[in-house]
Amino acid sequence: MIEHFPRPQGTPLTLDWFERHAVNLSATERRAASLTTRRTVKKEWQAAWLLRAITCIDLTTLAGDDTQGRVQRLCAKAKAPIRADLLEGLGLDRLTVGAVCVYPTMVPHAVKALGNSGIPVASVATGFPAGLTPLPIRLAEIRYAVEQGASEIDIVITREHVLTGNWAALYDEIRAMREACGPAHMKAILATGDLRSLSNVYKASMVAMQAGSDFIKTSTGKEEVNATLPVSLTMVRALRDYRDLTGQIVGFKPAGGLKTAKDAMNWLILMKEELGTRFTMPDLFRIGASSMLGDIERQLEHHLTGRYSAANRHALA
Repeated sequence: MIEHFPRPQGTPLTLDWFERHAVNLSATERRAASLTTRRTVKKEWQAAWLLRAITCIDLTTLAGDDTQGRVQRLCAKAKAPIRADLLEGLGLDRLTVGAVCVYPTMVPHAVKALGNSGIPVASVATGFPAGLTPLPIRLAEIRYAVEQGASEIDIVITREHVLTGNWAALYDEIRAMREACGPAHMKAILATGDLRSLSNVYKASMVAMQAGSDFIKTSTGKEEVNATLPVSLTMVRALRDYRDLTGQIVGFKPAGGLKTAKDAMNWLILMKEELGTRFTMPDLFRIGASSMLGDIERQLEHHLTGRYSAANRHALA
């Protein structure tokens, strides 16, 4: 039986847990590089890992030209992420992604399209991707998305608070966002490509968790540098330290630049090596992606048939 954990509630801001913490860049890079070489998963075990990865995907469209039709197609793919013949060949009756992630104004379209599928709708909010609109407007955007039916909210932080070490301001901001989310789970996007150092990534992760985040997330996908294994390792180590200090379990979401089945495997290996198998399940691990799903489907077809198909044989969302 899978153990389910209580929702994290956060803690008072405690600077002693992180303020003097420094991350060794070269050691972090060496450890991250070893993750992709020390463990090899092949054949049916690889297929099983890729199926697990599908269940952890937040299938995403965050484009300026999003339409109701595009969201409907995305939701159709979310409900049937791989072709029926492949699903049957793998001995499965049903498979879905972890969530569908859209802009707030697209939430009603996603809620309607997903119906009673059980797939949650996630919405970005708080002035995504820059997060530089006034705080009352950002909080109102969260409430709007929740009212429209979003059960998960991906918020963005004010990077200035991290870059200037204003941890109290960052904590208060995220805490207010958590309160605005109400019952909806909150993923705090740190925009790690803007934070300049792994030490800042660690500190921002700790503040976000102290403020009550349900997940910490690497990137918006709009920065020049998005999810990387060294950044993800730093965040996962912060998550582990926070768990050891408080007993609270927080999830992790890499996003931005993850496009291939190999990427999915690498991040699953990271989670298993650092936190254990339980942290490869969708209530504690998500992958923000869109095109990744097509490559995973292609790899699963190769597993079943021994042949790689053309990419155009696999429907895109």
